[in-house]
Amino acid sequence: MATLILSAVGQYFGGPLGSTVGALVGRQIDSLIFRPGDREGPRLSELKVTTSSYGMPIARHFGRMRVAGQIIWATDLIEHREKHSNGKGSAASVNFTYTASFAVALSSRPLLSVGRIWADGKLVRGAAGDMKVGGTFRLHSGSGDQAADPLLAAAEGAGRNPAYRGMAYAVFEDLQLADFGNRIPTLSFEVFGDEGVLSLANLLDQVIDNIDADVPLEGVSGLSNEGSINELLAMLDPLFPVDCDACGTLLTIRPDRIQTAPIELPEAATSTKREDFGSNAGFARKRAPQTEQPVSVLRYYDVDRDYQPGAQRASGRPQPGQPRSIELPAALDAGAARSLVENAARRAQWARQSISWRVTQLHPDVLPGATVKVPDHPGMWRVSGWEWHDQGIDLGLTRLSAASANSAPADPGRVNLAPDEAMAKSELAALELPWDGNSATPVPLLLAAVSSASGAWSGASLYVDQGDGALQFLGAAGRTRATIGSSVGALPSASPLLFDRQSSVTIELVGNDLQLVDATMRQLAMGANRAAIGNEVVQFAKAEPLGAGRWRLTGLWRGRGGTESAVAGHTLGERFVLIDGSGTVLDPAAVGDASATVIAAIGLADTAPATASIALRGIGSRPLAPVHPRSRIRATGDLVLEWTRRSRGSWSWPDGIELPLNEQSEAYVVTFGNGSSSAAGWDCSSPGLTIGAADYAALNAAVAGGTFAVRQRGDRGVSQPLYFSPS
Repeated sequence: MATLILSAVGQYFGGPLGSTVGALVGRQIDSLIFRPGDREGPRLSELKVTTSSYGMPIARHFGRMRVAGQIIWATDLIEHREKHSNGKGSAASVNFTYTASFAVALSSRPLLSVGRIWADGKLVRGAAGDMKVGGTFRLHSGSGDQAADPLLAAAEGAGRNPAYRGMAYAVFEDLQLADFGNRIPTLSFEVFGDEGVLSLANLLDQVIDNIDADVPLEGVSGLSNEGSINELLAMLDPLFPVDCDACGTLLTIRPDRIQTAPIELPEAATSTKREDFGSNAGFARKRAPQTEQPVSVLRYYDVDRDYQPGAQRASGRPQPGQPRSIELPAALDAGAARSLVENAARRAQWARQSISWRVTQLHPDVLPGATVKVPDHPGMWRVSGWEWHDQGIDLGLTRLSAASANSAPADPGRVNLAPDEAMAKSELAALELPWDGNSATPVPLLLAAVSSASGAWSGASLYVDQGDGALQFLGAAGRTRATIGSSVGALPSASPLLFDRQSSVTIELVGNDLQLVDATMRQLAMGANRAAIGNEVVQFAKAEPLGAGRWRLTGLWRGRGGTESAVAGHTLGERFVLIDGSGTVLDPAAVGDASATVIAAIGLADTAPATASIALRGIGSRPLAPVHPRSRIRATGDLVLEWTRRSRGSWSWPDGIELPLNEQSEAYVVTFGNGSSSAAGWDCSSPGLTIGAADYAALNAAVAGGTFAVRQRGDRGVSQPLYFSPS
């Protein structure tokens, strides 16, 4: 901009020569205004994503880091086709899933292991090595004798596939891509390259020969470097000041405060030369002006925030000028980062003070980097250089900071970390639900309720075993955990006609994080808090948490959905299933009606299938048993039997209206016997039967003390019996 302006001004006043001079001056101004910033070595960036580009460097990683890597080999997406029936009369569904196999280069130096793995920010491999999605993971550590990966060798040919020795890489085989939009996700890996405390020796190993660099990088958990070692050392220098000694056979790099106590310098020696500094005093002390870019900010990868970028600032009054930010591609915690930037800022401030000190005799240990004390000058000083003269030895000294900030308080900030919960096995319950009277609801309605103790459970595949041991695929259970468990104690018997305020049952859910809630009487009337305990469907008004996944249920409606026959006979450890709309509806045609049918579920953490037989089988197809038996004997001796029918699928009685039967016709079967056998039977089309006096007398003579049993005959089955004896 200044070049254009001053060139035009020079042209106006001085012609072509003036234009040239103006352009030169403007170019100098532009170079000062728009000059690029100083290069500070490797740059810290947001967490990188996995790429696959030629010519990109593969970094060296030290200690514990989170890295992206480079995809170096991949297959095309592999399509998997799963077909399952949706029931009689409905078209079959076909589900397509995709997997991919690929290799990712992680480090150009060997690694010890790989911990967690993130895909699109989601944890797909835990710290324990458990895969949270389908697929197989293998790590090749980068040793000098590692063999080629068998998958790559099989795909490319043994003679064409390199072993990538000296480079650590990971291989995914058949990784499930359903959670990532059916594409290879962006990956990042937690890698471990070294054990113990990192030092400069780790960084310079196999880079510089004949070197002793035992300088611990305190607080640094890991570090990455994809550039030259010179840039890395220059970046570390403000944070970890060192001294170099090349006087011997080894290049020795050591911390700048390796001494346990400072060395006392003698009094300053005067000089007879007028041009020497401090000729009469033997020393000269000065204070440098404030630097234009004081060190005050350190950016790093925070280990407490899953290696997300963090920043710590040095305390104190802001200095003039643009603060200098050190971008360190290293893994630190907030406290270590704060201490490093505090100490760096203090060293920079104290190092502004310097002394030139002349001595005539020099202690043999006073080498560049040594810590010394100067007479009549407080504090400790570091020997930054020396120069021999005929009048003595001139030492250059810089002031050392008074104390370090090893315990500086720091806060890493808050972050939503990806949970790393251990995968748990699948828990399964299967049952048939009572029909709700809706013509769109399939009959029978078979439900598979699958759950797990862990919130990290990622679903399961459902299969049916029809008694022959062969598993036939039914579909996927989804990832929503059903609320299931088991009874700790046996549920006492009670009347299904009354609200049970006395009984209680303790339920232990499969997961401690699963919840039960209370319900009002109005909510219960609308169908809330339905649950199957064994073969009985109940509703509960109160759920009291007892801790450790246990709940006490009280305020019970018993024998719901036509299960009043199961009110008595409960045992310990019966399966509990909360009927809340969760679970997977199964195709009755695919399940079949064999008596030995078993449902199976297989998830990622299951070493063996979870199996369950189908409870309440037939509850949705058969009519409800009649209720309210009544009998009387007329004056003629005839026996009159009457009962009240119930409507299948009608669980409420609005305004006392007679509900439809939900069967094509009304029919009943009445039998008389002693329970094990029947002596007589009748078919009825109404809820009543009249038996003549002579026939009734013959029945009593044939079966003394016999009872009558009434069953309703529906379109799909026969109800359970209603027993009563004539009065």
